[in-house]
Formats: sequence, C-alpha cells, structure tokens
Amino acid sequence: MVTLKDVAQAYEPKHTQNIADLDKFDISELVEVRKGIDNDEKEYEYFVLVRDEEEYRIPNGVMNDIKNIIEANAKHNKDVKIFSVEKTGEGLKTRYSIVTLE
Repeated sequence: MVTLKDVAQAYEPKHTQNIADLDKFDISELVEVRKGIDNDEKEYEYFVLVRDEEEYRIPNGVMNDIKNIIEANAKHNKDVKIFSVEKTGEGLKTRYSIVTLE
C-alpha cells in the first residue's frame, strides 16, 4: 500500500508550456480546446498544441495574429504553414511576435 507521503514525494505537477517555447510549428498540427474557470468563476476556453505528450498553450492574441497572417497571405494566393512565436516580457507585460517561416 502507498502512503500519502510516498505519493506527495513522487508528485510532479503538470506544467503547460507556451507555444513560444517551440522553435517552430506547423499550422496542421493538432490543437485541443480546453475549458477553465477564471477568478470570477466564469468558464473560458483556451487552446493547447500537443506535441510528443507535451502541452503548449496558445495565447488568444497569438491565435488572432496567426489568423490575420493566414487571411492576409490568402489574399495574395500564398499558403503559409510554418510559424515561430517570439515572446518578450512577463506577466501582463508579455508581448508576442509571430514569424512566418514557410
């Protein structure tokens, strides 16, 4: 039988990384929609890219910027597939830059 102490000592909290932690990603990679509860107890949805059993959260602003890049390129018959996200700052001062690689 396992004790609470044994389980607590072996416990590794699950850590969701950020899409900016990836060198690059393909827009054909699978994304999961998750639900959470904010501090006001309101439900919200967020996006997670799962690669090799690791989870990478996609901030809403990044998702919106990628959408805009895809739409702008489509107007010029360009098909963009590979992106990178660069992150500067922390917390509320975090800013993301999306780079089209291919």
